Amino acid sequence: MEKLSEYFNNCKVLVTGGTGLIGRQVVDILVDCGAYVTVTSLDNLNLNPNAVYKKMDLTKIENCLDLTSDIDYVFHLAGIKGSIEVTKSMPASFFVPLLLMNTNILEASRLNNVKRLVYTSSIGAFPSAEVFREEDDNSAPPMDMFPGWAKRMAELQIKAYKIQYKKNNFYVTRPCNVYGPGDNFDPKNAMVIPSLMARISAGESPLSIWGDGSAVRDFAFSRDLAIGILQTLIHGTGNFDFLNLASGKGVTIKELVDTMSEVIGFEYEFDTSKSSGFPKRVMDISNAKKIIGYNHTTTLKEGILETWNWFQKNKKEYLERKNYFSDEG
Repeated sequence: MEKLSEYFNNCKVLVTGGTGLIGRQVVDILVDCGAYVTVTSLDNLNLNPNAVYKKMDLTKIENCLDLTSDIDYVFHLAGIKGSIEVTKSMPASFFVPLLLMNTNILEASRLNNVKRLVYTSSIGAFPSAEVFREEDDNSAPPMDMFPGWAKRMAELQIKAYKIQYKKNNFYVTRPCNVYGPGDNFDPKNAMVIPSLMARISAGESPLSIWGDGSAVRDFAFSRDLAIGILQTLIHGTGNFDFLNLASGKGVTIKELVDTMSEVIGFEYEFDTSKSSGFPKRVMDISNAKKIIGYNHTTTLKEGILETWNWFQKNKKEYLERKNYFSDEG
């Protein structure tokens, strides 16, 4: 924190998606470091009294030009999260807004000569594999078809800037499955951990878990990833186009549910008639450790407890957030 404070003190910083899962953590840390923080989001939330919140649509280039004017650093974290079912049934609701907001905020940052920028891509931009490394072949199609391609396009845009405009201080990170306070707990489109918590809170018993529990995933706590993103802006990504940010540890779905049950207390059963999904998805974070000094310190049990306690006090917050999957579009 001392090193971060030295770097960000008195700097003017824009955080897109600053009311989201990772963004709110980035905002809080930056404020504590003495930065002047502007947050843009379509959520009806003003979370940190020492940050300036602007509700602006990033799919409009004029808004992005206004937001990035006279800004030192940009953390482009705005994105769209949703369950596998929503991703398959409403692909345009992912693909089109992501393409527009990414293209616009990156171009506006270039035109306004932002000094440094970090863009958060996703594990879904990787081709299918079990262990994901930056140095592996990245040319095959992404695992997450529509959102994965949208993320890839932003990565390619930054690569184009580096070639043509020498924007070597624009960086990319690829986070894994992130959870924590401020997650999306909407049962209609939430990811694994918040979806299970919402169903537990609603009284489902026994809780039905798809598959046999053998699938392995990499779950990272949002505050750890926020620190990694801040470190990336300072140190860059070395010779890689992006850096992995994750826990670096594989956890089976059974281990996840057992840990949640230990913390929360509930009955559950596995529905083996349903698919378990990809057998394994784990990130190698050795490059992030070497290049930026990244270290994921929160245990799964600690993260689950903090997330559950936050959710119990903020069960309706998701209703104040932009829903890209509503009937209104």
